[in-house]
Amino acid sequence: MALDFTPKTYDEIPADKRPSLGEALVPIAGMILFLSLGMIWLEMDPQMPLLWGIAFAGLFGRYYFGYAWSDLYDGIGRSILTGLQAILILFVIYMLISAWIDSGTIPTLMYYGLEFLSPGIFLPFTVVLSAVVAFAIGSSWTTAGTLGVAMIGIGSGLGIPEAMTAGAVLSGAYTGDKNSPLSDTTNLAAAVTNTELMDHIRAMRPGTAISFAISLLLFVVLGLSASGTIPVDRIAEIQGGLESSYAISPLTFVPLVITFALAFYGFPALPSLGAGIFAGVAVSTTVQGVGFAAAWETVHFGTGPETGVDLTDELLASGGLEGSVWVVSIVVAALALGGILQETGVLAAIAYHIGRAVSSVAGLTAGTAAGTIAMNFLAAEQYMAIVVPGMTLQNLYDEYDLESRNLSRAVEASGTTTSAFVPWGSGGVFMASALGVPVIEYAPYYFFGILSPLILILMGATGWRIFYTDDPERESPAEADAPAPSVE
Repeated sequence: MALDFTPKTYDEIPADKRPSLGEALVPIAGMILFLSLGMIWLEMDPQMPLLWGIAFAGLFGRYYFGYAWSDLYDGIGRSILTGLQAILILFVIYMLISAWIDSGTIPTLMYYGLEFLSPGIFLPFTVVLSAVVAFAIGSSWTTAGTLGVAMIGIGSGLGIPEAMTAGAVLSGAYTGDKNSPLSDTTNLAAAVTNTELMDHIRAMRPGTAISFAISLLLFVVLGLSASGTIPVDRIAEIQGGLESSYAISPLTFVPLVITFALAFYGFPALPSLGAGIFAGVAVSTTVQGVGFAAAWETVHFGTGPETGVDLTDELLASGGLEGSVWVVSIVVAALALGGILQETGVLAAIAYHIGRAVSSVAGLTAGTAAGTIAMNFLAAEQYMAIVVPGMTLQNLYDEYDLESRNLSRAVEASGTTTSAFVPWGSGGVFMASALGVPVIEYAPYYFFGILSPLILILMGATGWRIFYTDDPERESPAEADAPAPSVE
């Protein structure tokens, strides 16, 4: 992803408009209040509470901080531009899922998966397969929106709770994404911190490996506990329903092969996924016998199969392009709110004061993790969560004589991986909608997302794999507790 603008740092904000920590927290408190009031107490969808937050932040920025309306509009526009790729991918993924269901690609994956997998090995198999695919194509989103959808169906057929399967898909997908040189967030984290890409990846590997290994072990335990809970005739019933509604054939894998091949050979996500839609329609017309216009109507309006098996019908129902509007509206509203917070200096002020609060390398590592996670919740976009602390905290890392790969690792280990926990952010909205599992349900099973920032903080506390500019191999916990330099 190309960085279209440079977010302002705290020092770049005019002194008369520079927010104190208390002032910066006012619109944040308003946003939390509105989301809590609307979503928890009134049980509303998030769009209107986000609108209240936009209005409050805009009025506060205009009449308290003194920004012109045009400045606030520009901030909103830049934020939406930053998240435009995510918005377009949401549109395309919704169309892709409908096309792959109609073509029989996902039903065939489910059919064969039920044939060869068992409850005991399904969850760890899903983690490993998702990691391999995400590493090969460099995209956790593409992995979840294609392979992940099929694994949800297979897991449901095997009696595995959907939330567990979603957690396994995400744990594997984000592991592969973080370590792939093809990943946009991996390249972005290296770019905004002035770190060589392979240095950044090598710095992430130890923490990623530990988080992945623990996650895999936990899913092995969950898989063993799930064994033997499935009725004998359930798989046969589901497979029969699939066979009665779709032509089950290896030919239906053509869209999947084309999409993953393009991604593997370096094509961006949008062209790769777009090719998958056209391939899906082609297979629908040639293999499934669907009319050309009817196939494109399915891409537009979604699927509603009638296989005779309620579980299968529910799993294979999709919204198509029309169904993506509800999800995209949340992302646009959240990006607009994040744009106002960025333009008024609220995000920069929070990052700055986090930097001032640290007094050691351990504190700096933990503060970077906390600030990056906070940016995910406030800006609702993983790119901003990487960019703002990545650019704001560079000088502080320099003053501690730390190599830039410490910072690049910190913002990705705590930024990319935790974006799926934000119910109104692009990551959480996408994963919940693509996998059909609410964030609050899959969050306890998304072990890698929980472990990744915790392992990062532990590395900072112990000094393990902390790299210094005077001696890249020096990793002294004692020196990590040196007095904090000034950040003025």
